[in-house]
Amino acid sequence: MQKGNCPRVDRARLHLVLALALAAACGGQIQSDGVSDAKVQRAPVISHAEQYDQSGPLTLLPVPERRDTNVEHEVKRIPRPPAGAQLRDPVHQTSAPLLLVPTINNSFDGVGNGFSGPNGTFSVNAAPPDTNGDVGPRDYVQTVNTDFAIFNKDPSRGTVGTVRYGPVPINTLWSGFGGGCQTNNDGDPVVLYDPIADRWVISQFSVTTTPYLQCVAVSTTNDPTGSWNRYAFSYGNTAFPDYPKMGVWPDAYYITFNIFNNGSTYAGAKLCAYDRASMINGAPATQQCFPNTSTTYGGLLPADLDGARLPPSGSPNYIVGQGSLTTTLAYWKFHVDWTTPSNSSLTGPTEITVPSYVIACNNPTDNTCIPQSGTNQQLDALSDRLMFRLAYRNLGDHEALVTNHSVSTSGNTGPSGIRWYELRPDASHNLTVFQQGTYAPDSTYRWMGSIAMDQAGNIGLGFSASSSSIHPQIKFTGRLAGDVAGTMTQGEGSIIAGGGSQTTNLNRWGDYSMMAVDPSDDCTLWYTQEYIPANGTFNWKTRIANFKLSNCPPAPTNDFSISASPSSLTVNQGASGTSTISTTITSGSAQSVTLSTSGCPSGASCTFSPNPIQSGGSSTLTVGAGTATPGTYTITVTGTGTSATHSTTVTLTVPPNDFSISANPTSLTLNQNSTGTSAISTAVTSGNPQTVNLTVSGCPGGASCTVSPTSITSGNGSTLTINSGTAAGGTYTVTVTGAGTSNTHSTTVALTVNGPPPPNDFSISANPNSLTVNQGASGNSTISTTVTSGNPQSITLSTNGCPTGASCNFGTNPIQSGGSSTLTVGAGTAAPGTYTITVTGTGVSATHSTTVSLTVPANDFSISASPTSVNVTAGNSGTSTISTVLTSGNAQSITLSASGMPAGTTATFATNPINSGGSSLLTLATSATTPAGTYTITVTGAGASATHTTAVTLGVTAPSSGGMTNGGFETGNFTGWTTVGTAAVVSGGAHSGTYSARIGGTSPTNGDSSISQTFTVPTGQTLLSFWYQVHCPDTVTYDWATATLQDNTTNTTTTILARTCTNSGSWVSTSAGVTAGHSYTLTLISHDDNYPGDPTYTLYDAVALSSPPPNPIVNPGFETGNLTGWTTAGTTAVVSGGAHSGTYSARLGGTSPTSGDSSIKQTFTAPSGSSKLSFWYQVHCPDTVT
Repeated sequence: MQKGNCPRVDRARLHLVLALALAAACGGQIQSDGVSDAKVQRAPVISHAEQYDQSGPLTLLPVPERRDTNVEHEVKRIPRPPAGAQLRDPVHQTSAPLLLVPTINNSFDGVGNGFSGPNGTFSVNAAPPDTNGDVGPRDYVQTVNTDFAIFNKDPSRGTVGTVRYGPVPINTLWSGFGGGCQTNNDGDPVVLYDPIADRWVISQFSVTTTPYLQCVAVSTTNDPTGSWNRYAFSYGNTAFPDYPKMGVWPDAYYITFNIFNNGSTYAGAKLCAYDRASMINGAPATQQCFPNTSTTYGGLLPADLDGARLPPSGSPNYIVGQGSLTTTLAYWKFHVDWTTPSNSSLTGPTEITVPSYVIACNNPTDNTCIPQSGTNQQLDALSDRLMFRLAYRNLGDHEALVTNHSVSTSGNTGPSGIRWYELRPDASHNLTVFQQGTYAPDSTYRWMGSIAMDQAGNIGLGFSASSSSIHPQIKFTGRLAGDVAGTMTQGEGSIIAGGGSQTTNLNRWGDYSMMAVDPSDDCTLWYTQEYIPANGTFNWKTRIANFKLSNCPPAPTNDFSISASPSSLTVNQGASGTSTISTTITSGSAQSVTLSTSGCPSGASCTFSPNPIQSGGSSTLTVGAGTATPGTYTITVTGTGTSATHSTTVTLTVPPNDFSISANPTSLTLNQNSTGTSAISTAVTSGNPQTVNLTVSGCPGGASCTVSPTSITSGNGSTLTINSGTAAGGTYTVTVTGAGTSNTHSTTVALTVNGPPPPNDFSISANPNSLTVNQGASGNSTISTTVTSGNPQSITLSTNGCPTGASCNFGTNPIQSGGSSTLTVGAGTAAPGTYTITVTGTGVSATHSTTVSLTVPANDFSISASPTSVNVTAGNSGTSTISTVLTSGNAQSITLSASGMPAGTTATFATNPINSGGSSLLTLATSATTPAGTYTITVTGAGASATHTTAVTLGVTAPSSGGMTNGGFETGNFTGWTTVGTAAVVSGGAHSGTYSARIGGTSPTNGDSSISQTFTVPTGQTLLSFWYQVHCPDTVTYDWATATLQDNTTNTTTTILARTCTNSGSWVSTSAGVTAGHSYTLTLISHDDNYPGDPTYTLYDAVALSSPPPNPIVNPGFETGNLTGWTTAGTTAVVSGGAHSGTYSARLGGTSPTSGDSSIKQTFTAPSGSSKLSFWYQVHCPDTVT
């Protein structure tokens, strides 16, 4: 039933709240807020049923009065996306075979105008009828707006279709319940048979008053005329829960609503789950609801189980609706956890692409376009949603869901047809379209369908059909599992041809219909729908019919399994325990199962509640141990059904009476003539309590041991009291024995009796127990005492062995044993040596001593040189730092002296004398006459109390007679060179030989570093050359290598290596001319800007003086006055005056303007070792290079 836009009410007698809600809907527009992204929601809103109870038998409930007004319930629209231009439905089935139409087995009227039954006659009071009905093992139950009836389905008890009960208002089910469910009969009903529990479920909403309620009733047996468990779930005062649709699932009854705020503004779909297990048992129940979907979605259908085979364990309930586009369906996966609701989840929406469709009538605000014969009044297609049900079936090798909705077959104005789908879940519970089609074989309008699948996978589809030439009819079609996908192949049958059309401005039709599957054979399809018997309004009738598609095998034999949980019980005599006896349908449908036991022991009782049960249900086995003899018994529980018998067992253990005994504490320590207690506890370990008599043994002589009370009941306690008296000191085991009526147990208490108290005594110790103290200084040791027995006493401290010239004093004296004092030893003028100081503590009752070893060290020092070797050229000097370290005692003055110097050499100290711990710089100065050689210089440090020596090796080399010294660094050091900054002679990677000089370092902060040598060029040598390898990761702006050559004779300096920064790792040579007999200073430099990231250094090697080879070029200076040796072309001449050197130069070209190209050339062979060709030139060009 729909509530909503601008209602037309005849003889309205609606409650004021509903009237206001309907009026508010007229002024509102439904807005879509777009497509929701698929997501997982958790933490649903949990609410308890507003109230619940169990009714008496339905046949005994008072029947409330019907309202006598005719109300047209206007549809509350849900938003649909606009349809694009479409000429034809892409999956349109345009024909149907006629010869395969299944035979209708039964066809009879359901509740409708003039329908009569045991409880009276029904008169239509609202439209549309909301027709639906479901089939059980023996009954068919139908609900409409706003009555229901129960029909016989079992031929063994009478004609199929006979009315067993009804018609009565649906709120008869809530007679005596109270609240809106009792007083309001507002409709939108759904009836479902629960094949798992063999129960019936009926619901309708209560919206005339607030709070808005969903009223749900679950039958207590498979007989719908019996009692019902009744519930009312609330949705508050503002969220109008329109168009509720329910589905049966193993873990819940799932339900969906279209929510309208204050009855007018669409607020999205609500998805909820009811606690099915609790509702079946009549227990308090809750619902779990997730927040509304976006307003893009509405008219959602929860999956409803058909057949005896349940969904795979853990499967969510699937909820499906039209998608956000006219090319999609949307679905959600709802998993509920009643034990831990925070684990419940709702996943979706997920959209599935389907062939495009245009909803029937294609009008978002008015889906009225279905024509009828004999009237211009058109009917509402209600095409903005899927049609009830979303039928689920598990076929073993796959699962399937079928559903349908009404679409236009050709553009926006063509006849309507039924778009149907078969969806299949995959292993991850994601849905895909297996097949789909649009059934519209001719120009007749077909709409308001319902679809279901039998156990063979065949599909039946029922619907309304109408056109301008026929009145609305009820028709059906179908397909077999193996037929061509996407088609209804079994022809089209008519259930009833309507006798008239609906007239007088009443366009509401159906709202929904229902196709159900008979659980008895899982093949027969039952369909119910409305029709009009004669032209008019509010005169609708309904029809119920069944048919069976071919190729559906007989239903499997009804069978079940039985189990017990727990399968073992331990029950004391006089007590009871329970085990749940559960049955599961393994094939076929439910049957009545009578439970019985064998093996229940004598004196015990074994009862069931309830008994009998329906297979798929459970019962509680209560075992009372009574006076049964202790022991273990096997109780066999047998379930006897109409077609099968099965058994399970419960192991019953009746334990004997027994107890344990313990003591706390389990040990006592007492002085003589003192008292202690221990709590004696007993516990029942099996069976029932018994009387326990307590006795004590093992009490030592001179002591007393008693328990009180001496007789207790197991599970209670007593107190053991021990007085040590005059018992001798020692350890004893006191045993407490508990003698019960059926057994005896003991526990023990360890008793320690202390003898007379010990005398007062103490120990003494020193920390540290050795001191090293220089003369004139002092040191401390802590003298500690500890009480070893008895009580503290006063202790006087004294020392013996304190050396002459020293002092030994205590900070506190006397002290209490357990305390401490500080012994301060002043070395004073005591002679160096080691002394034993004895510290004695004299108490009232005892004297003890400890010792402190005192060492007064002699004054001493050590001496060393750095470096230990100095190398100089005769006539030069070198230095070494002489350092002393205080090794013991106090500092003293040390006089330094040197011996062993060669002739012409002097040794001087920068500071002399020094104090031990200080240092002085030794300078060894040689003269030009000092002989070359290696000498050991002995440096002596003479102190007041000690004298020590160290050695410095002096290496003297003879001065050079000219030329470069150590130019290849093959001495392994810088002999002959002066260093500044960071410099080292390194092996490996040299240009020649083993060593090269590295100027700068591999660390990034070297600054400026250089080596230099002053030399005189020997006669005949005119060329200085060297090789270099630059390691410069920066640029020449910041880091570089360079070299300068200073002519000391002419006092001129030349840069012979320009600033260079490269990191190629290659050796490069350079050279410069020198003049024999001149003194030069060569400086090889590396500059680093100290930036942390790019250390720069340069390797230098093979620094040498040489004579240049003969010039291979003939007449290089043209000093012959001609071009001898040269080949000329063009205008050339040798001219005098203005030469760079000498008298002549060569002129190429001429002073006239028409010289053209001119040149001179000479072919020569470069001598070995040459690396540079040079010449000087002077250009006279008044034009441009172009």
